[in-house]
Amino acid sequence: MTRSSLYRWLRQFRRQARPDTQGGVTVKARSIYILPTKQGLLLAVVLLAMLVGSINYGSNLGHLATFLLGGIWITSILHTWRNLLGLRLQPHHVDSVFAGESADFCLSLINPSNLDRFAITLKQKKNFGDSLDIPNNEQLPIHLPLVSKKRGLFKLPQITLHTTYPLGLFHAWTYAEIDLGCLVYPKPAERGEPPVTESYTKSSSGDRGVGSDDFVGLRTFRTGDSPKQIDWKAYARQQGLLSKQFGGDRHLEITLDWDLIPEQEPERRLSLLCRFILQQEELRHAYAMKIPGLSIASGLGSGHMQKCLSALARYGIANADR
Repeated sequence: MTRSSLYRWLRQFRRQARPDTQGGVTVKARSIYILPTKQGLLLAVVLLAMLVGSINYGSNLGHLATFLLGGIWITSILHTWRNLLGLRLQPHHVDSVFAGESADFCLSLINPSNLDRFAITLKQKKNFGDSLDIPNNEQLPIHLPLVSKKRGLFKLPQITLHTTYPLGLFHAWTYAEIDLGCLVYPKPAERGEPPVTESYTKSSSGDRGVGSDDFVGLRTFRTGDSPKQIDWKAYARQQGLLSKQFGGDRHLEITLDWDLIPEQEPERRLSLLCRFILQQEELRHAYAMKIPGLSIASGLGSGHMQKCLSALARYGIANADR
């Protein structure tokens, strides 16, 4: 058994707040860990020494001080534990980014109880966020910017809710698995010209300028149309007055083809295709895309671009739709 598989096996026994049907997590009693801090351990040692001294010397005042401080020490356990209990993390959204960019995970930290909560921090790996105070029945927006390292599905890593409130003698924490992620597109190549296959189609509103050579189609006669434009044959067939429409205009169609890219390394090809897509969108040229196992028809615009970039992000990755 490898180290990573052993870690995953042990992880299933760990208490943690798990996502519900809405994707959020609620901190429950059995998912909270609590241990004394260094200050808490030091105070425990001092209390033990005070107790031994009070017994040896029969000091009533010593006993009083020892049990008073001991009561505070024990009571702080309950307050620290209760400061996390019932808090909820609700995910919102995160936009897709290109590899290497920072993805902004948007969450809400919700306090549904009638008790104010103090000094709550979110920890991701070794990074602690700011300490937050949450009034009762309120919620706070939280943004977690995390840098994406590679293309594919980027899920929010496990985060930790942590507190040492009220006295810093104990620290309580819980692990939260939140169902929130985004697609990471390939990092666009810095430069490169697409080895494309181009074709033109006749269009009355294309991108090659306005002409009058090629017949585009027929339309209903409008006042002011030249008699030369009228399709008299159609009129003879009793189809009414129809005007011939000439465009001479051509609509450029480009196919971005995986197989035409000279680069052999798959990630390099994906980066080049990503660059080409952005270029065609900027030039407002319709484009199609072919990659192994998938062909996307010609199109243009934000929706088409996201469809193509998403295909590149998922290429060759198992379970990328999860």
